Amino acid sequence: MKYIDLHCDALTKEGVAAVSRESLSAGGCALQCFAAFIDPRRQEGFARAMELADAFDAMCAREHFSACSALSAQTARTAAMLTVEGGEAIEGSLEKLGALFSRGVRMMTLTWNFPNALGFPCAPQDPEKSTYGVGRFGGLTPFGRAAVEAMAALGMLVDVSHGSDRLVRDVAEVLHGRAPFVASHSGARGAYAHPRNLTDGAVRAIAESGGVVGLCLVPGFLAEDRTAMGQRTAFIAHVSRLLKAGGEEVLALGSDFDGAPPNPYVSSPAEIPRLAEDLAEAFSPRVAEKLLFSNAARVLATLK
Repeated sequence: MKYIDLHCDALTKEGVAAVSRESLSAGGCALQCFAAFIDPRRQEGFARAMELADAFDAMCAREHFSACSALSAQTARTAAMLTVEGGEAIEGSLEKLGALFSRGVRMMTLTWNFPNALGFPCAPQDPEKSTYGVGRFGGLTPFGRAAVEAMAALGMLVDVSHGSDRLVRDVAEVLHGRAPFVASHSGARGAYAHPRNLTDGAVRAIAESGGVVGLCLVPGFLAEDRTAMGQRTAFIAHVSRLLKAGGEEVLALGSDFDGAPPNPYVSSPAEIPRLAEDLAEAFSPRVAEKLLFSNAARVLATLK
């Protein structure tokens, strides 16, 4: 079964990446999204995003990926799409947002783990302890609202992963059904109470927009049990919760490979076929196919 993955961090991975031409081919990947991660701790911004866009082009040439800005007829090669993780990339400028779109970026995560010019994250990290802390969280800023409007006009997907609950509500309000939005790599808070996971209300809002939730494989977001069996059980539980909150059309995959510790259940793209089998057994082949391919394909087909 072919699949689409809405998020990985292989573009900025130091050392050997789990995501490679070989592993994607072995897993049956039709399209892999590669995030240009902008680290606010290093005061990275637009120049870094453009540098990573160059790195993306070089990777596609080296690995024989088919770079794309929209989902179209597939070739024999794995398609690769450039995304941005972190609104710091546009440095408070809609002109720079447009420049990233012209460079091929078709999805942008508004925040990472720190507040920025666009809005607030789900739980700002304590920079000393590097853990999710407790804070008072806002939603979109006035500029963030303008950026969301501009992204919709351009045809760039708004990604609310890492965003606060209020930010998700604000995005739904601004778009008001005019364009789908997504959470590229998140989980269901109803299945495991972690701030990086989405409330049932957030899942419904994404589903009502026509968007999808890319269910991640980050062990700490899925469950306390970090064993392979515990993670398998947890992944199935998150799928069940997403189904209950948003229905079959909201399901998608956003692995976060190379952005988190490997999951002992599915540690690389080459192991996605095992995930497909488990999903078909736990739910149905139809649900497995929707989660792994057709729902994300539907959303990506709306891009320009």
